[in-house]
Amino acid sequence: MSKKKIVIIGSGFAGLASAACLAQKGYEVTVLEKNDSVGGRARHFSENGFMFDMGPSWYWMPGVFEDFFKLFGKKVSDYYQLKRLSPGYVIHFGDGNTMEVPDAKEDIYNLFESKEKGAGEKLRIFLKDAERKYKISMQDLVFKPSLSITEFFNAKVFANLFKMHLFESFHKYVRRYFTHPDLIKLLEFPILFLGAKPQNTPALYSMMNYAGLSAGTYYPQGGMRKVPEAIEDLAISLGAKIIVNEPASKIEVENNITTGVWAGKNFYPADVVISGADYAFTEQNLLEENYRNYSSNYWGTRTLAPSALIFYLGINKKIEGLHHHTLFFDSDFEVHAHEIYTDPKWPTDPLFYLCCPSVSDAAVAPVGSENLFVLIPLATDIEDNETMRQKYYEIVMQRLEKFSGQSIRNNVVFNKSYCINDFKNDYNALRGNAYGLANTLKQTAVLKPSMRNKKIKNLFYTGQLTVPGPGVPPSLISAQIVSNLVDKQLKK
Repeated sequence: MSKKKIVIIGSGFAGLASAACLAQKGYEVTVLEKNDSVGGRARHFSENGFMFDMGPSWYWMPGVFEDFFKLFGKKVSDYYQLKRLSPGYVIHFGDGNTMEVPDAKEDIYNLFESKEKGAGEKLRIFLKDAERKYKISMQDLVFKPSLSITEFFNAKVFANLFKMHLFESFHKYVRRYFTHPDLIKLLEFPILFLGAKPQNTPALYSMMNYAGLSAGTYYPQGGMRKVPEAIEDLAISLGAKIIVNEPASKIEVENNITTGVWAGKNFYPADVVISGADYAFTEQNLLEENYRNYSSNYWGTRTLAPSALIFYLGINKKIEGLHHHTLFFDSDFEVHAHEIYTDPKWPTDPLFYLCCPSVSDAAVAPVGSENLFVLIPLATDIEDNETMRQKYYEIVMQRLEKFSGQSIRNNVVFNKSYCINDFKNDYNALRGNAYGLANTLKQTAVLKPSMRNKKIKNLFYTGQLTVPGPGVPPSLISAQIVSNLVDKQLKK
């Protein structure tokens, strides 16, 4: 008996992980990737002895990665080695005020206590609640496909939902515990990347503070690229076929059933198609209008997580005093957030993030050199041009030199920028977003775009614009959910 054929569009984390899951279940899996390498936003490139991860650089929620590889009888350590960072990260508030966030819990409690009397004990309570939310979410919520509200109709889920602070803003919730502005900024920073202001993000997401402060911050030796490479190797070992430089051009449909995917003149027949590509692009460009779940107006009104301006910099000397992760909060958080979400424009005085992996991994830069990744969160769909990129390069370099007390610009031997137009061109990203759909209450669970096409029974979606949401761990979870849906349908 011939195997059922599954075609997956896109080789980001969700696409690769779906391929591994479904190949393990015995299906003939083909992945079509438009770019010349796999990984989606987690691609990498090398230049002049520097190796740059192009996208994700934070490795949080290590249990999600371990649980994924465990599905295949594997361990993370079979593919790459993790280094736990200490400090986990650093926050620079300006004027000589820099906070190193320790790795050990007791040290974190002491840090909070040093900033605000009683804050150490309050943090214990805050993180205990955050841990409970995290465990409830992982056990009862995030692995649900959210195709119907009835999935949540049981006593245990109902009881837990009321403990998750879904209807209280993160902004209000965190201020119930703490008053010191540095501590509030520390706890609110992950929210900026979830795609909404803390005022519009449910307090449920305090579980991200548990992930960052209690579970630790890690780095895969060799770079974040090691993770998609591991999943690619796993999928191929299970029989999946991955084809790069093969952009999908049309999903073929007959009598409300997809028969496969066109990539230019090449046709890939399929019993099931999964799109791990940008959901809006898939609907608006690969499907005829009568087969789409959502209209262009629907996509135009979605609240997106930010885009970003990224600089990949090779420095021909070592820079004293840098850590692996540094958050530059030496400007007004509220103003920058307003200019991302409320009044979209290039930021007046941007916050930014600096990653220096070469302090943890000598392999990513030549001897005596430094590898820098600089990211400024931006509003989506604002004008992107070389003049603006250069303007903000000068802004962040001036502040980085002031922070380090060292000249850096004259030692830059490689400089590549990446911004809104690149996200659109490389990933067909809706309005040039970098992180997916914002985690607002109105875009949670069943209110997210559906994993199943409602008009084509064998077309599914996975990744950061559907359940459970943006980020690397959620994308791995999304892949497992969609794989189970597909398997269940094909076995009917």
